[in-house]
Amino acid sequence: MDSMKISPDGGSATLQYIAAAAANLAIVTDGMHYGWPSPSLPQLLNNTNSTLNITSDEGALMAVMPLLGAVVGALTAANIVDYFGRKKTIIFTTVPFFLAWLMVAFAKTVTFLYVARFIAGIADGVTFTVVPMYTGEIAEPRVRGLLGSSCSVCWILGFLLINLIGSYMSITNAALVSSSLCIITFLTFIWMPESPYYLLMRNKVEKAKESLRKFRPNINVDEEIFKMRSSIQSSNKVRGKFFDLFTIPSNRKAVIIVAGLRGFQQFSGTTAITFYAQEIFAQAGSQISAKTASIIYFAVMLLMTMLSSSIVDKAGRKPLLLISMTGSIVALFIEGTYFYIEKETSIDVSNMEYIPIGSLLLFVIFFSVGMQSIPICLLGELFPTTVKAYALCLADVYFSIIATAASKFLQVMMDTYGIHMAFYGFSIFSVMGLIFIIFVVPETKGKSLEEIQQYLRGDVEVEMRSIKVNGEKEREAEDSLLKS
Repeated sequence: MDSMKISPDGGSATLQYIAAAAANLAIVTDGMHYGWPSPSLPQLLNNTNSTLNITSDEGALMAVMPLLGAVVGALTAANIVDYFGRKKTIIFTTVPFFLAWLMVAFAKTVTFLYVARFIAGIADGVTFTVVPMYTGEIAEPRVRGLLGSSCSVCWILGFLLINLIGSYMSITNAALVSSSLCIITFLTFIWMPESPYYLLMRNKVEKAKESLRKFRPNINVDEEIFKMRSSIQSSNKVRGKFFDLFTIPSNRKAVIIVAGLRGFQQFSGTTAITFYAQEIFAQAGSQISAKTASIIYFAVMLLMTMLSSSIVDKAGRKPLLLISMTGSIVALFIEGTYFYIEKETSIDVSNMEYIPIGSLLLFVIFFSVGMQSIPICLLGELFPTTVKAYALCLADVYFSIIATAASKFLQVMMDTYGIHMAFYGFSIFSVMGLIFIIFVVPETKGKSLEEIQQYLRGDVEVEMRSIKVNGEKEREAEDSLLKS
């Protein structure tokens, strides 16, 4: 059986799709926890469908609590996934997610909600490490890109689901319904095979072969196992250190690029707007209800992120980033201007109610085209394998800190200076982000990982000149042969 003939397409990928879908249910649950403030904060702040009544500052802290918990989860995830394995770790995350929903459902104090959201954040930090790792290790090359992009799509699907559920149920009932997804994740994923790559790391060769046969039934298992073992041995020989991210110039350059993109991504307001979506739409005062508007907002985000994932390899990273940021600047400025006219002037805006919803939808359309997912894509492309694990961990911690800061910025601006100042601030940060993309961010479309590293080291031009010279020599040799 090990010597089974290799089919042209590598065999059926059905189980790879099923396993990835089951694993990504944990990502959907995570997205639901992150999106929970949008339908829930208005109920808590206005004391509707809830026995709790919270202040604006308490609401802001509650919204970002998963981000703080994610720092703990991200810092511990690397050791957990290598010790317990990818499969057991994914199954384990269903427990804190489930516990967090139960705590939300039966919370009697604000502190209890804080703890629940923090626990969900810890699970988030682990989930966003292990699920992409698992899907990447079980997928063959022809489907790896599709399965890899599924995490972003499933996360946004979670936002949409909790806005659908939470907008028309009490906080208690919405949390109980949401907790059922944790049970579904457990019952579906427990039947999936462990990653063959992880099994080889633990020297469980026969189990690795068995897993590989299930995922790719029509390949030469012995040959594939040999390739995997060689890759593992190479990785073990060259182990990077955390400080290599800063002491090696090419890695430092990659850190600057990713940190800049993720920073401007968050300070364009995406996560902050997500947390306060229904409250922002309520302030807009449109004839469309805040609940309906937020559902439309997240549905558009989901569709546009799916579109971006399908065209990024054809259109390129940088063009999509430029289009995305330019459109976001215009939309955010229009949003800020509308709220300025409404709040600070006597101009009648009753005939312009469509503007705030329209401009936010314009924002999410443009933002989702590039800035939503491409920074994560570049995170996987710009770092060599020797330090990629450290880079992912650092990126998770940095994201949590910067998203918390951006969310607090929105809350403080709304409470102190008016919502228009928050959107003007986001548009200014986006202009800075556009300049950063133009002058700092490289195009990685069509480049191998080694070519990207050559660019970061600054020797691409040398390589290209070498290729050009060699090409001219080859053409001269061909001409001489033709003449003779």
